[in-house]
Amino acid sequence: MSAPILELRDVTRTYRGPAGRLMALERISIAVGAGEFLAIQGPSGSGKTTLLLAAGGLLVPDEGQVLLDGGEIYRLSPDERAELRARAIGFVFQQFHLIPYLSVLDNVLAPSLAARNGDAEGRALELIRRLGLEPRLGHVPGELSTGEKQRTALARALLNHPRLLLADEPTGNLDEANRRLVLEELAAFAQRGGAVLLVSHDPAAAAVAGRVARLERGRLAGAPAPDGTTR
Repeated sequence: MSAPILELRDVTRTYRGPAGRLMALERISIAVGAGEFLAIQGPSGSGKTTLLLAAGGLLVPDEGQVLLDGGEIYRLSPDERAELRARAIGFVFQQFHLIPYLSVLDNVLAPSLAARNGDAEGRALELIRRLGLEPRLGHVPGELSTGEKQRTALARALLNHPRLLLADEPTGNLDEANRRLVLEELAAFAQRGGAVLLVSHDPAAAAVAGRVARLERGRLAGAPAPDGTTR
């Protein structure tokens, strides 16, 4: 069996608050392989976003390791991690994080600046057409519907042919049609050999994922790894 694309080994993260230390993640271990779609569910405050940020190289854990294709990402410098994210990881967030003064096309193209993708514009136009955004090509985010914003964010995440997609509540603000489209695109990415880690309240997300786990108060249950064991 090939090595996982993403692996977390005993990842722990705490925050300091007024009442002392808060355990956001406690010894989390998961693995997501090529062609896999793992959905993690849990209530607000359970640590889902912290888990996703740690997995994406955006939040250094207190303890444990995060590996992408076998390499520990937190052994890299901040600049090296930024280059790795641009090249190998796509992010889809509930709040979109689009650049307000850029058009749909330029928002989708934004990751190509860091990853030096020579065919970026052709790829961006292909994704825009596939996601039904062609009529909105030159519009800025303030002129888009909620669903159009999320589809733009998804196209941006897919631009550089990432190995891994990380999605944080990507359907939370969407109507049924856009929810279905986004989830189908995430599932199709996994079917093409990518790895997907999604955190969501949405039961529809669990329905399309190949594996489902639950996060409660920073502890994970029911996340069988690609080899069938539970990690």
